[in-house]
Amino acid sequence: MSPAALTPEPTFQVRPVIKRKDQKFNFGAIVEGLDLNNISDDDVKNLKDTIWTHKVIIVKGQKDLTPQKHWELVTRFDPAASQVHSHGSIKTFQAKGGLLSKSRDVYGIPGAENVRLIGKGYQGDDHYGLKNVTVKGLSNNFHADPPNEDEFQQGFTRFQRWHIDAPLYARDPAWFTTLRAVKLPSGPDVTIRWDDGSGLSMQSPPGLTAFFSTSQLYGLLSAEEQQLVDHSWVEYAPHPYMWIENCKAPSNGLGLKSEGKEHTIEELGDYDERAIKRYPCAWINPVTGEKAFQVHGLAVRKLFLRSSVDEQPKVVEDVNEIRAFILDIQSRILRPEYIWLPEVGEGDIVMWDNYGTFHSAVDYPLEKYGPRTMHQANIGASRGPVGPVPIPSVS
Repeated sequence: MSPAALTPEPTFQVRPVIKRKDQKFNFGAIVEGLDLNNISDDDVKNLKDTIWTHKVIIVKGQKDLTPQKHWELVTRFDPAASQVHSHGSIKTFQAKGGLLSKSRDVYGIPGAENVRLIGKGYQGDDHYGLKNVTVKGLSNNFHADPPNEDEFQQGFTRFQRWHIDAPLYARDPAWFTTLRAVKLPSGPDVTIRWDDGSGLSMQSPPGLTAFFSTSQLYGLLSAEEQQLVDHSWVEYAPHPYMWIENCKAPSNGLGLKSEGKEHTIEELGDYDERAIKRYPCAWINPVTGEKAFQVHGLAVRKLFLRSSVDEQPKVVEDVNEIRAFILDIQSRILRPEYIWLPEVGEGDIVMWDNYGTFHSAVDYPLEKYGPRTMHQANIGASRGPVGPVPIPSVS
């Protein structure tokens, strides 16, 4: 009997996303019939497999989910993991978060500090114990050339920053991120523009999160390119988000403009050489076996390229060359037909596979659409990514 046969069928329903004819993304599902405040161990296992399989899911109807139960669910996905948010405590995040801590306000929910309040605008007199908080939120100021303010107020915006939720130092990336919509902005669709000369754009309700699949991206590579990324790996900078805290993004939010604004290693202060992360360029999905080109181009400090285990790797340390290599691959998937913006309702929770997708927030004008309130939680994984070919050990 196979191991799968020993797990009871899920008590919840899973239905694929209905796509328009012009949409080519190959992931996403809607989950109904669950109460995450009261979920069995079997359904936790089935929900976990559902995320790995569909990559991004919307679990409907979780208005009553408490922050404590939210965090408990995250720990049940990976019970062997250290019981802390993947970016560490609020104090650690603020001290070493660099770009991330500078770009937005993050608050821990009292009594469940690993569940983070993120969003934009005034959050009310008392939000789960947080009193009179106004959240700055992400903005298009991360772009080297921000959009025109008058056009932004009319609803023209951009992808803020394409990324995975990963500390890239000391702790391994969370398998999944969970994001519950507590309060959403409302109003007409915003227009997301690439503003990179391509003329590309797409419409979206305000306040959503955009996704593309890096396993679908892997499938867009040639056989020779797949052979190369299967055998190659990257090394991330120590305290990577501090390293790039002064850097800016191009107008489509993918990667960084190379303007020589990275800190020197000496400027980062003390770090542990053993905590530096080296990951394969291709990550294998533990349930489906798919490969994903999963490289966080913002923070790569060294690139090791080879096409076989016997080949001596070419070591690339010039950030311009590193970013050009990564961008050449990732830009193939950055098209409207490959991007999904899950349309959540208040109380819905989006869960996604951090090992097979990238995502980006999309800013909107607060005065026109109103506040956004989200609860986000993930946990640094007990086991990090696995590639098709092991990375050589570093002496």
